[in-house]
Amino acid sequence: MEILIPRTEAEAGDAFARLSGASCLGCDTETSGLNARSGKLFSIQFSDGDLAVLVPLSEGVKLGQLAKLLSEPRITKIFHNARFDLDFLNAASIPTVNVFDTMIAEKILTRGAHQSASLADTLYRYFAVDLDKSQRKNFNSRWDGVWTQELVDYALADVCHLPRLRKEQLNWLEKLGLLDEYRQKMSEIA
Repeated sequence: MEILIPRTEAEAGDAFARLSGASCLGCDTETSGLNARSGKLFSIQFSDGDLAVLVPLSEGVKLGQLAKLLSEPRITKIFHNARFDLDFLNAASIPTVNVFDTMIAEKILTRGAHQSASLADTLYRYFAVDLDKSQRKNFNSRWDGVWTQELVDYALADVCHLPRLRKEQLNWLEKLGLLDEYRQKMSEIA
């Protein structure tokens, strides 16, 4: 997977040009906490499955053209626990439309099975991917905002699998006749 961290307007333009043709994008945010009213948005990540992009907002980098990806209705934005990310994006006045939530899909698919719908557990079940979540503790109000390679790897590990996960979940939602239930749940968070 190719990784791009756009820190200039030209780099952001390149990332936008490369991602804007995608029909769906994995998306995620890193934040200082759980409350969008008091927390800070440190980054926004995107992935089409081949290219992973991390916008380091904590370093003073602007989202620029990449904001258009979130508001483009033609592109499905895939989040895990979309409500959390959308709260932070809304608080930052970044409109986001056409959202798919892999956590909601997984809760519908595993209902009654008493299985965790966390991203780490979900990715392990589908693809035997073992996510290391140990870096999460570094994102707090005392963090200096500088992105180390370990933090970049951690932040991008979540989004790079989301397009493939969505495809698998949609397949199962259709097979099991649960697509309408999924759509109903999604209408409640939009």
